[in-house]
This record gives sequence, structure tokens and C-alpha cells, in this order.
Amino acid sequence: MSNAPATSTTGTPGVGLPMGIVATALALGTFMQVLDTTIANVSIPTIAGNLGVSPDQGTWVITSFAVANGISVPLTGWLMQRFGVVRTFVVSVLLFTIASFLCGVAWSLSSLIAFRVLQGAVSGPMIPGSQALLLALFPPEKKGTALAVWSMTTLVAPICGPILGGFISDNYAWPWIFLINVPVGLFCAFVCWKGMKHRETPTRKLPIDGIGLALLVVWVGSLQIMLDKGKDADWFNSNFIIVMGLVALVGFIIFLIWEFSQKHPIIDLSLFKNRNFSIGTTALCLGYGVFFGAVVLQPLWMQTWLGYNATWAGLIAAPSGVVAVLISPFVGKYISKFDTRLFALFAFFVFGVSYFMRSGYTADASYSAYIMPLLVQGVAMSIFFIALLSIVLDGVPPHQIPAASGLSNFLRIVAGSFATSITTTFWDDRAALHQTRLAESSSIYDPSLTESINHLTANGLTQTQSLAALTRELGNQAHLMSVLDFFWIAGWLSCGIAGLVLFARRPQGGKAPVAAAD
Repeated sequence: MSNAPATSTTGTPGVGLPMGIVATALALGTFMQVLDTTIANVSIPTIAGNLGVSPDQGTWVITSFAVANGISVPLTGWLMQRFGVVRTFVVSVLLFTIASFLCGVAWSLSSLIAFRVLQGAVSGPMIPGSQALLLALFPPEKKGTALAVWSMTTLVAPICGPILGGFISDNYAWPWIFLINVPVGLFCAFVCWKGMKHRETPTRKLPIDGIGLALLVVWVGSLQIMLDKGKDADWFNSNFIIVMGLVALVGFIIFLIWEFSQKHPIIDLSLFKNRNFSIGTTALCLGYGVFFGAVVLQPLWMQTWLGYNATWAGLIAAPSGVVAVLISPFVGKYISKFDTRLFALFAFFVFGVSYFMRSGYTADASYSAYIMPLLVQGVAMSIFFIALLSIVLDGVPPHQIPAASGLSNFLRIVAGSFATSITTTFWDDRAALHQTRLAESSSIYDPSLTESINHLTANGLTQTQSLAALTRELGNQAHLMSVLDFFWIAGWLSCGIAGLVLFARRPQGGKAPVAAAD
């Protein structure tokens, strides 16, 4: 039964300048939410110091947001069917804005974590909601343009986060990394409600799947905590991590059994009957996982071993975001005229080229040498999301688009979490292996080592200081070799994932989406 006005987001698309203003506001909503997943990362030492806690305790500022956000994203489909897409999105933005203000005025670590949990929990509908509203705002033949607007913000925001967070922490007080959301959020909520309240979707009084929601909280929360804390706790050598892993596994199995038996599940798993949704979501998650792993690893390596500060390490990646922003509108304009699978293939192969280029990095390379592969990556970024989302949403009925968007984004977030943990663990383990091998290949009787020590002592260092300097250089080389290993594997993985796209049906392009048979 519908309680909403007859006009819905599937009605007549917007036109002209008002449509552009609303689209900008929707994009800002996405940008703001995605930005907050990374903006605090480089500020943790500053926040921890100001609040009088250790950096390890400070990482809960990141974990708490990720856990709450991961749990809330799958609820998007139910919320939007129950209350309407426009209303759910606008309320989510307002609550996110309030939570951001509370984070900015937090007086202790406990209060900050509590407000970050609130911020993550209320922000779940923002990304899928903005995606669904952008698709409704543009006519069917402009669907590629809508996805281009959405993908630009989704790809650029994670890159801007560390840059902005580092700049604010270095030059201003850390609360401003949260307080800057307040004016943006108010603008976004006002413009979106003013421009789209008359286009609200029909609503249904659906019962809430309380048990499904509880199971979702249990297994997603346990999984996210395991992934975020596993590396620090030495993974399965820790009883805590073992318990979290078992709870996540058992909870997930029970959750699947329960959801398949429900008439109104909290997550619509029937979407996986659509071949393009299944294949597109799988390729999206795998490709994003590799991409996000690279986004995390490169600035971490540059700050830890190359002497870059947070701002400059983030600026290395900035040009790729600029390239993506410049090219995305053209991709959105023409993607519906060709087979979208070819665009997806091209994006994966260009990602592969970028990773292979980075597998040739050297520790003393110039600034421009680090940037060039990321400029190539920018080309792939401009195509990746648009092409994959066109495949994911192909054949999904209009009323299921919010649920499909929420589910695919939830899985993408989980993939990013997996990638972060796997990447950093791989980097440390491979670096330890390389350092052992490098140490085994030299000894105190090695003429080159003796010559290096003599050279350092001749320049005023003691023998102990000389050995410490050489040990540091050994660690530098080991971590460089580990980074090169990662990018070499990432290149081949990207090429392998590209083949998965070929199993999808050719998307319908500019035609209005219809239900798929398979």
C-alpha cells in the first residue's frame, strides 16, 4: 500500500539549472560521507595526543565509524521502501551533520567514539540514496551522466580525505575535520528537500525484520572488528580475534538461513538472481578492494620510510583525482552508446598498467616519477565506477534500485575493509621476509658492508650509529621490495578480474531498466 504522493522518483526527470544544483547537492552528500571514511586516518596521532590516549586507542575513532556504517548500509532498502527515498536521504544527511558537530565538540575519547558510532550509523543511506536520486533526476538516456557525477565524488573523496585531514591537523585544530561537514550538510539537505520533495517515492508499511537486523549487527560488527584489529593483535594468535572470527562466521551462516526464509528480509538476497547484479557486484568488490589496498599502502609507505608528511603523501595521489574528474563527464556521455562491458574491461586493464608501473618504483625516485602511474590510474578511475554500476543496476526494477545500491555498496565497504587488512599484513610479512634474506646475504666480513661502516664512521658516526643507519636502510629496502611485490600482484589481479566482466550480459544502455529474467 502506498502512502506517498503519486509522483515518484521514477517520474519526469528534472531539467536545466535546478537539476544541476540538486545534482551538485547530491554529489556533495556522497562526497561528505565518503570523505569521512578516510579524513581521520592521518589525524589519529594528533587526536590521541590531544585527548591523552595512545595512538592504538585512537584507532577506534576509525573502527567505530566503519563498524556502524557497515551495519547500517544494508538497511537502506527497507528504510527507503518504508519512508521514501527522498525523506530517508535528507534525514540521513541532517543526522550525519548533527553527529559531525558532536564529534567536533567531543570532550574525551569515549565521547568521540560514541559520536563516531552515531555518525556511521546514520550515514548508511547517504551513498545509495544519492545514487538512486541521481538516477531518477536524469532522463534514462542520461543515466551514464548520473553515474559519472556519482562516481567522481566516490573516487575523489577517499583521495581528498588524507590530504584535507593532514592539512587541517597540521595547521588548525583537529575538531575541524568534523566541523567542516556542518555547512555542507545543511546546504545539501536544504537543496535536496527543496528540489525533490515533490518527487518522493511510494512507501509501504513493511514489517521490520528484527531478528535479521540483530544477526546483521552481530556478524558484521564482529567481522569489522576482526579486520580492523587483527593486524595489531597478531591475527589468529589472539584469542580475541579467534572469537570474533567464529562469531562472524556462525552469525553469517545463521543470518543467511534466516533471510532466505523471510517474506520481508532486512537484505533482499533475491537480487543475486539477476546475473548482471551478481557478476557486476563481484567485479566491483574485487576491483575496489585492490584499488583501496593501493590507496592505503602507498601513502603509508611514503610516510613511514620515505620521509613524506601526511599532506605531501596525499598530494601524490591528487592528480589522479583531477584526471578522473575531467574525464568522467565524457565517459558518462558516451558510455550508453557502446557495450558497457568494454568500458569495464578497459578500466581494469588501465588499472593493471598503473599497478605494473608502480612495481618499478625506487626509493630515491623523483616526485614526478611517483605521480605518473597515478595519472594513468586516474583514467581508470573515471571509467571504473560508471561501467561497473551500469552492469550492477542493469535489469534491476526501479523500486529495487535503492536496495540494490545499498547491498552493492555494503559489499564494497566490506571488500575495502578486507583489502586494508590484507594489504597491510602482506606488506609487513613480505618486508620481514625480504629483510631476513637481505641480512642473510651480508655479514660483518662482507667488504661492501665494512666499507659502508668505515665511510659512515669517517663522517662522524660511531660504529653503533653506523650499524643503526645501515639497519634502517636495510628496512627501507625490504619495505620497498614488499611494496613492489604488492603492485606486481595487483596488476595481475586487475587483469584477471577483467575476464569476469565478460560473463555478464550486455547492459541495455540508455533504455529504462526492466526486471531481468535470470
